[in-house]
Amino acid sequence: QVQLVESGGGLEQAGGSLRLSCTASGRIFSISIATMGWYRQAPGKQRELVALITDRGTSTYGDSVKGRFIISRDNAKNTVFLQMNSLKPEDTAVYFCGAGDTIATMRAWGQGTQVTVSA
Repeated sequence: QVQLVESGGGLEQAGGSLRLSCTASGRIFSISIATMGWYRQAPGKQRELVALITDRGTSTYGDSVKGRFIISRDNAKNTVFLQMNSLKPEDTAVYFCGAGDTIATMRAWGQGTQVTVSA
């Protein structure tokens, strides 16, 4: 199955930037990562969509991050990125990358990486 390894989380000041990376590997990754996504979950809240990207580069974003975050991918490196700009304290959450189209049907999840934005 697909394995996802994330990096890039940490502590940042409001207005700053962070860049998350998620690298996929595994025997079936070539068919399992047609769509990759970033999701986040704050304490006591449901996991929510941040951004999705297809293998062709088509992207969608959650309303709360539109205009601030950019999702991209390097298919040759099997890596998906999330460039987070103009960070806000409400962006504080554990960020997960996922291989699949929806939360309910996700094929694989990364381990999650903490993003904390101070006011």
